[in-house]
Amino acid sequence: MFETFEVIPAVDMQDGQVVQLVGGERGTGKTYGDPVEAAERWVAAGAETLHLVDLDGAFEGERQNADAIDAVLDAVDVDVQLGGGIRTAEDAVSLLDRGVDRVILGTAAVEEPDLVAEISDEHPGSVVVSLDAKDGEVVVSGWTEGTGLDPAEAAARYEDLGAGAILFTDVDVEGQLEGVRTEPVRDVVDAVEIPVIASGGVATVDDVVALRDAGAGAVVVGSALYEGRFSLADARDAL
Repeated sequence: MFETFEVIPAVDMQDGQVVQLVGGERGTGKTYGDPVEAAERWVAAGAETLHLVDLDGAFEGERQNADAIDAVLDAVDVDVQLGGGIRTAEDAVSLLDRGVDRVILGTAAVEEPDLVAEISDEHPGSVVVSLDAKDGEVVVSGWTEGTGLDPAEAAARYEDLGAGAILFTDVDVEGQLEGVRTEPVRDVVDAVEIPVIASGGVATVDDVVALRDAGAGAVVVGSALYEGRFSLADARDAL
């Protein structure tokens, strides 16, 4: 999936605008404008993959920003992974047929693990299972509900079901621009053979390098890029 380690810009959408939340909490977001403009900016800067999230969909349980997502898909020609509000195999397959390269399943994968196998059978390698951890526990429904699942154990389970990658988000540091924690990432990496995409807390290029050294295949970066803490070129140079 990732020939070399990638830095993947996040384009998280709420009410049709790019938003970055702090710790996954509604009402903490800072807005960064039009999703298409953001996507085109990151592609021009050298991004090979974009990470799109329908935040309204994640909270409400059904996709809310379809028009904005369609506009991004029409505007860029790089790999796109999309999450937020994808709850059925039909939703996932329709998005993959529309041009999304990988669908991200969080709540749906926890509630119906067999969905991962069902989608993967039709589109091998296309499912990224999102394991968002708060206080060491996988959380779902926009990071509002605990599941009792250990992230590393859950990752191994979804690998067996055909997941192409694991997206591991450390919610405790997400959006705070205060640095990453590599130990939880390493635990998930050690549990699987498929790529682990790390997310949460990245503030500097040193954080990016630390996640690569922890074994991640890629890292999703949001606030640090939007706030100009570093550029994609800075990250490439450091790597």
